[in-house]
Amino acid sequence: MRIAVIGTGYVGLVTGTCLAEVGHVVTCVDLDEKKIKMLKEAHSPIYEPGLEPLIQQNLEHDRLFFTTKLEDALNGADVAFIAVGTPEGEDGSADLSYVKAVAKSIGEMCSGNLLAMVKSTVPVGTCDIVDDIIQQTLKARGAKHRVSVGSNPEFLKEGAAVNDFLHPDRIVAGVTNDQDAELLRELYTVFVIDDPSKLFIVDRRSSELIKYGSNAMLATRISFMNELSRLCEKVGADIDNVRRGMGSDPRIGRKFLWAGPGYGGSCFPKDVAALVKTGDHFGVSLEILKSVTTANEAQKKHGALKVLNHFGGNLKGKTVAVWGLAFKPGTDDVREAPALTIIETLLKAGATVIGHDPQGQENFSREIGSQNGLTYVDQAYDAVKNADALVLVTEWPEYKRPNFEKVASLMRTRAVFDLRNQWSFKHLKNLGFHYECMGRPDASASQRART
Repeated sequence: MRIAVIGTGYVGLVTGTCLAEVGHVVTCVDLDEKKIKMLKEAHSPIYEPGLEPLIQQNLEHDRLFFTTKLEDALNGADVAFIAVGTPEGEDGSADLSYVKAVAKSIGEMCSGNLLAMVKSTVPVGTCDIVDDIIQQTLKARGAKHRVSVGSNPEFLKEGAAVNDFLHPDRIVAGVTNDQDAELLRELYTVFVIDDPSKLFIVDRRSSELIKYGSNAMLATRISFMNELSRLCEKVGADIDNVRRGMGSDPRIGRKFLWAGPGYGGSCFPKDVAALVKTGDHFGVSLEILKSVTTANEAQKKHGALKVLNHFGGNLKGKTVAVWGLAFKPGTDDVREAPALTIIETLLKAGATVIGHDPQGQENFSREIGSQNGLTYVDQAYDAVKNADALVLVTEWPEYKRPNFEKVASLMRTRAVFDLRNQWSFKHLKNLGFHYECMGRPDASASQRART
């Protein structure tokens, strides 16, 4: 099958590369000439484990192509995936300007029958808008092509996206007729050959809402557990025990129950906000989701406040090392990362901050901009030299079992703030560290007082 993928961001590039990997002929389109040049040379513009070798392999086998010309990509295509950005607008709603622009271009440039699938995360009813734009544009140019529109949201975890695409737990698609449904079954059969029931073909609006509902549910679980962790710190309970006890209930399950410094990334923050705006538009106030966002922002600040409170609220003259800048391990994505809020809070309190991340430093520096008192190092241990505090924000593998004897010898003041509950209170206490974590009785002696 011949496929066009419009947009070579995270979703589009993984989609195009993985479809080529199973034998389809894929042309990915992007207006960014620099990015396309890089991709033609088999270099990925994003960090995603396993992606770059697949790009190189499929380029060599003439199954994967890159271009800046949409018309070339659409020529002879059976399916076109729209995978452009839908950033959060000023009012919290999804900005559909890129999606609409692509829809108009498809109507202007398609040269035959086509199924246009919206893979971008979009509010309910967006496919109707895309369909209307395409049909009006086709009519204006007098074209008789049959171009239909469907929804095909992605469910890819950054850091594991290639495996998620090649071995999905489900594929969701929304279409309006049996012909398009059969085309999608042909396209995706190879991915669900072990269990065809993993392919859910539904109506377009349900498909759009499945994506938003899934992300909002996961964000809700995270915020709920983070709030429980703050309560645990006050009453002397252990959030890890609570998590294990709750997760053993099959109605709840074990995933997304870890306490931490709050969620970030390109999906959860904007998707929750967009779903809230959709509810408001239709007169349904989604109060739970409004609270999810509030709780998440409070959790990000909670991690920084642990450091401030330990030093009496004044960080002037203090140096704080921060391990982890990306919003999660396995990616260089720093959008809405907890580290942004934490570091900005520390800087405002007068601290000097030294940051380290295995992959995210360049993007983080660009995102946060130039900040007085903020520098970066290439080696994790260099960040703790003469530091008064170490804050773990992102649980990269290299941070999981550091040499704390070495850390102790390098730091000026032995204070550790483990926002991912990765380390042992007993071990660090024996080395003379002040240790705080999230929602465990050993978070700090001052927080064990019960009311």
